[in-house]
Amino acid sequence: MSYQLRREEILDGDQLKAMLIESPARAAQAILIAAREGVLDAQALLGQILLDGQGIEQDQPLALRWFAIATQGGHLMARNMLGRCHEHGWGCIADASVAAKHYRVAAESGLDWAMYNYANLLATGRGVIEDQLQALNLYRQAAELGHAKSMNLLGRYLEDGRVCSADPQAARDWYRRSALGGDFRGQFSYAAVLADEGNIDEALGWLHKALAGGNLNFLRVATQTLSTSTDPRIHGLASEYQQRARELTQIQKSP
Repeated sequence: MSYQLRREEILDGDQLKAMLIESPARAAQAILIAAREGVLDAQALLGQILLDGQGIEQDQPLALRWFAIATQGGHLMARNMLGRCHEHGWGCIADASVAAKHYRVAAESGLDWAMYNYANLLATGRGVIEDQLQALNLYRQAAELGHAKSMNLLGRYLEDGRVCSADPQAARDWYRRSALGGDFRGQFSYAAVLADEGNIDEALGWLHKALAGGNLNFLRVATQTLSTSTDPRIHGLASEYQQRARELTQIQKSP
């Protein structure tokens, strides 16, 4: 007989996240109960597991609905995820302008992930008028809050001198911090700096970390970059990146 959680056993957000790691199916039941009882963290978490199909059947439109419910209650990450759904068309028709509105509100309320996502739209002119300076400022704000992906992109602006004065040393520091923070693109950027400095052994270490954590799009682009390296050890990694990209492609094609 399966164990049924009672109303008096409603858990808070941290407890639900811990349970989700240990037992996704049981956690999904607990999350659903807490969400129905109005626990904001549970409502946002329910949207996430419905989006991912973690411990529960995937249902993107229902995920969108729960993100909207939590957003109405003032949950910033739920609003950010509502923006993600509208940006990518998860459970709705993709609309970057709607996504931008949600990102902006959450960013102005201090959420680093929303700053990053809104900056991405501003940097590319999707759903908003392109504004590189505002994008840079948002990446900087998020980076200073500890957001690893924003650290890498801030480094890019500083390295290139895009809408700011070029500062290679500051760029190097942000790449390093991004790498240490676990962002695979930051790890790749930092490895490139180390390689240019002649520190090939350390660069290879970070390249292997980026390989282990990178997604398909990153691996495809990185393969091309590595294949142009004049260092034989770095050049040799291109085939490993290419092989990992093939593996991820097969995983995506699997039913």
